[in-house]
Amino acid sequence: MELMLAVFAGLGGLELWLWWPPLWQRRKFPATVLVFPQLLVSLAIFLKEPGLWAFVLVFLSAYRTINLLRIIKARMQADYLYRISRRAAWQLIGLQALDAALAGLAGHFRIGIVAWLYLVTAAQLAAGAILFTTTLKQLRNTKPPQPGTAHADKDLPSLTVAIPARNETTDLEDCLQSLLTSTYPKLEILVLDDCSQNSRTPEIIRSFAHQGVRFVAGKTPPGQWLAKNYAYAQLAEEANGELLLFCGVDVRFRPDSLRRLVEILLYKKKGMLSLIPGNELPDRRDLASNLVQPARYAWELALPRRLLGRPPVLSTCWLISREVLQKAGGFAAVSRKAIPEAYLARQAAAIQNGYIFLQSDNNIGIGSHKSFDEQLATATRTRYPQLHRRLELVALTGLAEFSVLLWPLAILITGLLSRLWWLAALSGLGYCMEVITYSKVVNLTYRKKSIRGILLLPVAALYDIAILNYSMWRYEFREVIWKGRNVCIPVMRRIPEPQPAPRPRQAAGD
Repeated sequence: MELMLAVFAGLGGLELWLWWPPLWQRRKFPATVLVFPQLLVSLAIFLKEPGLWAFVLVFLSAYRTINLLRIIKARMQADYLYRISRRAAWQLIGLQALDAALAGLAGHFRIGIVAWLYLVTAAQLAAGAILFTTTLKQLRNTKPPQPGTAHADKDLPSLTVAIPARNETTDLEDCLQSLLTSTYPKLEILVLDDCSQNSRTPEIIRSFAHQGVRFVAGKTPPGQWLAKNYAYAQLAEEANGELLLFCGVDVRFRPDSLRRLVEILLYKKKGMLSLIPGNELPDRRDLASNLVQPARYAWELALPRRLLGRPPVLSTCWLISREVLQKAGGFAAVSRKAIPEAYLARQAAAIQNGYIFLQSDNNIGIGSHKSFDEQLATATRTRYPQLHRRLELVALTGLAEFSVLLWPLAILITGLLSRLWWLAALSGLGYCMEVITYSKVVNLTYRKKSIRGILLLPVAALYDIAILNYSMWRYEFREVIWKGRNVCIPVMRRIPEPQPAPRPRQAAGD
């Protein structure tokens, strides 16, 4: 075992040497030589001495392998690749060194497996309590205030609803039909055709022109811009409203929805508002559709984001004042960001706490009608950028989800089978808090009480880990296609692949 650990440490040292500038110039060959040996040695250590610490060693080695593979693939700008791959290597190897050191200390002080289980369970119980209390607090804080004194029409600011549309069909029609029932007095509706590949999208927009919907012809985005952000920028430039509401074509409004949102913004004296919409409850037999949206909302509600300086936000429907948008630098400040709303929310919160995150209720009446395929595509596009495109954070997040959401159930079963009743009781308490937390998020997602939140937590945790790693893999080694465009090029600073020259046409009869 000592020899294997020495070999593993030596391979780690050789890997860190890869970022020595002279060696970096010839990085592909040494990276190819190192890519699998460290993973195989960590597997050998696990087989020799199975245990939690060895599992963590193998788990982190898998991400070290991914880090080396992206160096070999070399799809990013060289300076950016150097910076992010070196940081990932140092942090992953440092975590493995910490893991081995803790295992060594446990062996030195002869801490047995039962004691370890109690320590792990105590940590999980603390984490579960944080998630539970944070979620309850967020559910209280995100409830909209009760309707107060209505504003006179003349006192309401002008409002522009701005919708980027690309390759849309009936969803766009349904969204616009719901908007046209609005009772808001000073309303402008803009729809930008974002260079659609079909002719249906501009036809739909123009068909609503006689009802006051204004068509905006989108331009091809510059190379450093994400297309959706460039569409936002064009819409903001065309808009005349003092307030701007951005939404997708999956959003549906009631007649008083816009007025209610604006009155809440004025009552709370905020500069930006982001909304948790209601969602249609999927069929019970469609298991996958019951997993994506609740997990997405749980990430915003269950973590103490404000303590981390990252307020919760969703991109489905959000409202911002023109003044706050300009102070934040406009959309030029978020040209490459996959979730520009997150940056704008932070900036708005910094301006006299000018940001609010709300759930839609019966008075607001805003819902989202998104199919499972669209939910999965959105999750794939946003999950890796949410972790700042850092694979070491993907590794830590995966470990955290395993530890906090899955291990309590495993320890509960172990405690019951081993008749360790106190261990079973503590792990059971932690697991119950997590089940209640997830159930409340599921109930909020669909605005109905559902038992599936109790039953689906382990499956939802595994599914979320899978989606996160799938998003990472698509960004790092394949493509992430959104509305017919590859968003990897601006987000990952990828080098565009040269397009093959068109073949000359042959003359007839040749």
